[in-house]
Order: sequence, then C-alpha cells, then structure tokens
Amino acid sequence: MSKKPGGNLIKQVRDPGQGTVYCLHQDPFFSVTCLPFSLNIITNTRKSPGHFEILIYYVIASFVREAMESHRVQDMMQLMASKIRAIANTISDEDVENFIEKLLNAERIYVMGAGRSGLVAKAFAMRLMHLGLQAFVVGETITPALNTGDIMVVFSGSGRTRTVADIAETAKEIGAKICLITSNADSRIGKISDCIVIIEHQRDAVGDDGVEFEIRQMMGGHKSFAPLGTLFETTSMIFADAVISRLMEITQTDENALKNRHTNIE
Repeated sequence: MSKKPGGNLIKQVRDPGQGTVYCLHQDPFFSVTCLPFSLNIITNTRKSPGHFEILIYYVIASFVREAMESHRVQDMMQLMASKIRAIANTISDEDVENFIEKLLNAERIYVMGAGRSGLVAKAFAMRLMHLGLQAFVVGETITPALNTGDIMVVFSGSGRTRTVADIAETAKEIGAKICLITSNADSRIGKISDCIVIIEHQRDAVGDDGVEFEIRQMMGGHKSFAPLGTLFETTSMIFADAVISRLMEITQTDENALKNRHTNIE
C-alpha cells in the first residue's frame, strides 16, 4: 500500500468473485470504485518500481474523481434515514407484537448489549423506567438477581458476541425469557431466544466485522457509508424508542407521567 499526493491510497484486495482488484481509497467514509486487472496483461508496462501502481492509480481516479468531490453531511443523514425507513418496512408485525407482549407480561426487564449496542440497551432501559416498568441494565452494581418470570432483552447485531451470549445462556438456565434484537436470527443467542426482532435482515453473513469493514469500504459494499454496525445500532435505537411510544399508547401513559419519573438531581 503506497501513499499518494493528496492523501489517496491504493490497496490491492483479493476478491473471491473478481480475483485481484486494485482500489483507490480516497475517503475514509465512502466506498470507491475498484477494478479487476490481470497482472500478466499489463506487467510489461512496469518498467521500474512504482510505474504499475501509478498507472492503476490514474485509471481508477478517472472513474471516481467526479463522484468523490464532496459529500454533504446532510445528504448522508438523508441516505441513512432512507435506509432506516427501508429496514422498518421489513420488520415483522408479528415479531414486534410478540416482543411487546413479552415486555408487558414480564415481572422485571433486564437489558444487555456490548459496545454501542450496549448504549442502545441502556437508553431503552431508561425509557422503560420512565414508563413505570422495572428495568435494569445487566452488569450494573445495583442490578438485582434474575428470576423466573423476568425477561432479558439483548441487543446484538451478530447475535453471537461471546460475553453477551454467555450471559444470555445463563439467564435462560435460570428461567428467564430471552428477547433478541439482531441482524442474525440464526445465531448462538437466536437459538435460545423466546422472541426475535430482525433489524437490517438484508445484511450479508459476516465472519469478522473488522475484516468486513475493510473489504466493503474498498469494494463498494452497501454498508460503507455507515461503518461497522452503525446502521444496525442507529435503527435499533429508533426501534426501541418506537416501542416505548407504542407502550405509552397501550398503557395509556402520557408524557407528564414520564416527566415525573425523570431524574431531578441533575
């Protein structure tokens, strides 16, 4: 990988479908055009070290120069909103109703997730508390013991994060019900879940998220504008807030009641 003027990068990628592919990597947040080349066809042009790479650089640059000039943050917000809207239209009504029923029938609600998914879980627990339900975050020092009749809501895009899966399996053994918000129903946590809501179900199978980001970033994959699990996490957050809105309707709880439970020691 060589550095070029203007901060551009050329990377050589091995793609199962196209063989060796060379990519001009201009922008850390956007996918770029990558072109397949046969080394035995253009090796003769490589008269000295670096000539071949420079040739590839300018060929690819000619394809992407216009498209990569600028990207407005507002346009990216619109693109993300359109993706989330499309995902919302694929979520099963039956799955959502089952999830809400489990929440309303639970003695207590425990939430869990790792990384950014964990932050979404905490935000969901806060709103459940504002709604008057008993909600706790797994791992906090004041979280009480789990019992039969409780429910654990797990936010996990892969459905197989090791630490989260270990805890979910323990909760299942205790007798709690498991509800999974995920992109992967056929996963370690999915196989033990009592209810599953699929978010971004069109996501391709992923072996290693770290590797996936690098390949998709350069190969023009659909997730490149929202790195790693951003789209899942953002959609999950909106889904969780929408569930709260629906619970407010079902329980006939108005916003004033939520305000009364909001912290007053800030």
